[in-house]
Amino acid sequence: MHDQLAERFEAHRAALRAVAYRMLGNTVETDDAVQEAWLRLTRHGPAGIDDLEAWLRTVVARICLDMLRARTSRREEPYGWHSPVQTEDGDPETETVLIESVGRAMLVVLDTLGPAERVAFVLHDVFAVPFDQIAPIVERNPAAAKKLASRARHRVRGAAAPPPPERAEQHRVVEAFLAAARSGDLDALLAVLAPDVVRRADHAALTPGRPAVLHGAGPVAREMQLFGRRARYAAPALVDGTIGAVVAPHGRLLLALAVTVHDGRVTGYEMIADPARLTALDLAVP
Repeated sequence: MHDQLAERFEAHRAALRAVAYRMLGNTVETDDAVQEAWLRLTRHGPAGIDDLEAWLRTVVARICLDMLRARTSRREEPYGWHSPVQTEDGDPETETVLIESVGRAMLVVLDTLGPAERVAFVLHDVFAVPFDQIAPIVERNPAAAKKLASRARHRVRGAAAPPPPERAEQHRVVEAFLAAARSGDLDALLAVLAPDVVRRADHAALTPGRPAVLHGAGPVAREMQLFGRRARYAAPALVDGTIGAVVAPHGRLLLALAVTVHDGRVTGYEMIADPARLTALDLAVP
């Protein structure tokens, strides 16, 4: 009987990890939540469970909600922009697959939501769970659960107004900018940067001795070649309503780029790494 139950559980493990990762944004906590769901299933037994997948999803959602509420800060202790990128225990390849399936910008924006908002949004908008099933998980009635998801949706997608016509072009230019930074291709960087581009940066985003303001495509491009080590953690995002980028190793916001685009080139950008400024940014998924 135990072997049969384990086999049935394993058939749902990947789906449960997908749910938990979107709620937690952390592979270690994700695996802990799924393992706890298995332990609860073994204690409960299969009796009285008509739909095992729905039962397990509900259990995982409640575990994740408790874990989100238990966090004493928005994330683990932040690490510096210039310190080595820390890794979580677990399988880096699996984590990469999970991040790519969700999107770095999405993980960053989800992390700005309250626990109940995040759970309601993920269950309804990502996994199509009806609100009458979400309501008892988030300890609300269905109407209140719907409002939680709606507020979260507004945060995730940004303003409801249609995007301006130039946003697609801005997105294309930012993508090209990040791609050139990732490759360290000086010619590609010079091609996407305006000759008189200006780079501004928080003190927290700079190594000692680097100027807060840098002028000209050549100096900026050469600096961005060094940034390429971190650009692999970057993804386009709406930063205060304009296409920019977030740098988020393991889905944890480390730096935001507020980018200005004109005539198909980057004319300026600001590197925002100060924690107070990052918290105050209005971030959304483009």
